Amino acid sequence: MRKKTNQSNTAIPVREKVVNTLELPRDLLLGEPMLTVTGRRELYISNYKGILEYGDSFLRIQTKTCRIIVSGTRLAVDYYTSEEMKITGFIDCIQYES
Repeated sequence: MRKKTNQSNTAIPVREKVVNTLELPRDLLLGEPMLTVTGRRELYISNYKGILEYGDSFLRIQTKTCRIIVSGTRLAVDYYTSEEMKITGFIDCIQYES
């Protein structure tokens, strides 16, 4: 008979422990998004899956681990590839949803 262990919901997955211990790049191994913001006018997003909603004041982007919401004015997707995209305009807020 196996003994029941008391594990909390906040247990860190083994893969994440390995990445942390070996100091490996999280964006490559865990698929986490990487955002680079230049002032309020440019945002580069790597490791995204797709654009869920798109307007001139609001973008909702799906990543492997979360959704990213970008709000502002005159927002535009300058370019996108299968791995990254560039958003320009006046960026007011960047939020993460689970």
